[in-house]
Amino acid sequence: MPPARLASRDPGAEERQMSPPKDDDGALFNVPRESSTGSSAPKGRGPRARRPAPELPVARVVVDTPLPHLDQPFDYLVPEAMDAQAVPGCRVRVGFNGRTLDGFLLERIAESSFEGQLAYLRQVVSSEPVLTPEIAGLARLVADRYAGTLSDVLRLAIPPRHGRVEREPAAAAAKPPAPPPAGPWEDYPAGPAFLSALREGGAPRAVWSALPGPQWSDAVAVAVAEAVAAGRGAVVVVPDGRDVAAVDAALDERMGAGRHVALTAELGPAERYRRWLALLRGQRRAVVGTRAAMFAPVAELGLVVLWDDGDDVHADPHAPYPHARTVLSLRAHRAGAAALIGGFTCTTDAARLVESGWARPLAAARDTVRARAPRVLATGDDTEMARDEAARSARLPSLALRVAREAAQEGPVLVQVPRRGYLDALACARCRAPARCGSCNGPLALQSAHAMPYCRWCGHIAGDWRCGACEHGRLRATAVGARRTAEELGRAFPALPVRTSGREEVVTRVPARAALVVATPGAEPVADGGYAAALLLDGGTLLGRADLRAAEEALRRWCNAAALVRPAGDGGRVVVLAEAGLAVTQALIRWDPAGFAERELAERRELGFPPAVTMASVTGEPENVREFVDSLELPEEAELLGPVPVAAEGSGTAERALLRVPMGSARALAASLKAAAVARSARKDERLVQVHLDPMRTI
Repeated sequence: MPPARLASRDPGAEERQMSPPKDDDGALFNVPRESSTGSSAPKGRGPRARRPAPELPVARVVVDTPLPHLDQPFDYLVPEAMDAQAVPGCRVRVGFNGRTLDGFLLERIAESSFEGQLAYLRQVVSSEPVLTPEIAGLARLVADRYAGTLSDVLRLAIPPRHGRVEREPAAAAAKPPAPPPAGPWEDYPAGPAFLSALREGGAPRAVWSALPGPQWSDAVAVAVAEAVAAGRGAVVVVPDGRDVAAVDAALDERMGAGRHVALTAELGPAERYRRWLALLRGQRRAVVGTRAAMFAPVAELGLVVLWDDGDDVHADPHAPYPHARTVLSLRAHRAGAAALIGGFTCTTDAARLVESGWARPLAAARDTVRARAPRVLATGDDTEMARDEAARSARLPSLALRVAREAAQEGPVLVQVPRRGYLDALACARCRAPARCGSCNGPLALQSAHAMPYCRWCGHIAGDWRCGACEHGRLRATAVGARRTAEELGRAFPALPVRTSGREEVVTRVPARAALVVATPGAEPVADGGYAAALLLDGGTLLGRADLRAAEEALRRWCNAAALVRPAGDGGRVVVLAEAGLAVTQALIRWDPAGFAERELAERRELGFPPAVTMASVTGEPENVREFVDSLELPEEAELLGPVPVAAEGSGTAERALLRVPMGSARALAASLKAAAVARSARKDERLVQVHLDPMRTI
């Protein structure tokens, strides 16, 4: 992603109102013009055309501009002809520096603090109040938290308008369902109390360690049904469309059809906007969706749910890069709503919420966990693998092959492979130096057994490749992908069908018959009745990544796959190819992700890494990064790490500097970053840097 300008709020912006520049014709008054898509003042420049509204004639508008020094509301006059349409929250168009820009009307006031003449609104695009006061306040808070602009956050929060959908007849509001039975929550000692608090309109906050198995979606549906039955709304955010479909079906089962909406990118713009309007207008009180649903305009919010909060997809890739966990936590706190952050594992960020007292742990008893979890075997396990002399070097040791062969007689076997593709990383067969492209220095890979090596960056075919270190011309694989693994397993198990699920084609469900299912993390299909066994390959690849979250992410991927396997009492087994003595492997064997998260958090605190501290990264060309960092007025306790070179595609150079402060100084750090961005923007400094608070990866 190319670097983007830093954006956030200038403290005190609400008090320093500014007037927009002159209109295109140089007039101080921007006369509304005719438009086919919205309301406007009458033609001409007569007295009525420029007469302001009799009551609350001043509109405060947030203008859609990415410039940090313009991150504040601007005052405009409301023409008398637009008085009825110009309601708080509606979309408008205004004259701004010789251009017509979109914006949202925040509020109407009696008079402006600006001493000069004000311009008129040019157009009310739609009188639909799409920006509710709750979302406006949340967006401002998120912008401040991530040092972003309000317009950037609103761009993420409010979908594009579809006039035809807005003009459709409104559907009838759904009646609240009856409170459901506790269902899956009876397996958790604190589960009934959590539901009781929801039923009484309370605001319990919990970090939920879900039991293995498919019951998690039903548990979410029960919690949502309790909130809706109490007359409040609910927002559920999950990683992908498959999870949306699972929760959607569970909500239909628990609440009945037509009482909630599901939001996914696959719906298309019109249908997505139609469902979003149903929430805005109060016709539906609950929503389940992917990341963008965290801003859904649910009225009287009573519950927010985030499933699998460690998944990278919950971090928005667009400025200011908000994470769903932070946004939903802020929203629950502002609205006085309950919060349920859950998954098969526990992240260090969730562990910090428990440690701080903001949330409480919600987990099953150890006896219940042992009864629901599969049996886990690992490389180096004294009871099973000490006799396997090749276990430490073989990609598929004899134990894994034996377990797969035995389990295939009972049902499907899942094989999780960290990498997609065929051979994603190659090296010299003689000296083991990484194979690089001669054109752009990118990594070489293979797409099939008979293909020529190609560059993953520029696509150049490297048929005449020679090692730059030893001039050798033969290659060897250093990273095996899912397709090559499926090919190898097909030869090892010729009688079994082999299916693959990954980026090219994601399989949703497989039948309960003998088969090998090779899948990348996050693309594992659900098996009818559960998998008979699972093989978690290439654990060293996951744990050896240069990433602070490598062990935490490996455990998350392993647990998500192992949760699809039958309980140990039904013969379910999991083989993980990783050292048994590692803490992360032991956490999987004992099924104790919460304990591992607490240990990781303690180690991060000793080392001074997130989430025990707040960090910000500044990335860009070396001279731009250093100039930006030098211009910051940082808190006294702030530490600067770097800048250091970072990998960049092509021949470009880039550096990254890390800024570290205690959690209590997070706001001061964000304000300092915003102030520097405002200063650069005001002087039209086009040297770009990417500033990211709480980045998912810091090394």
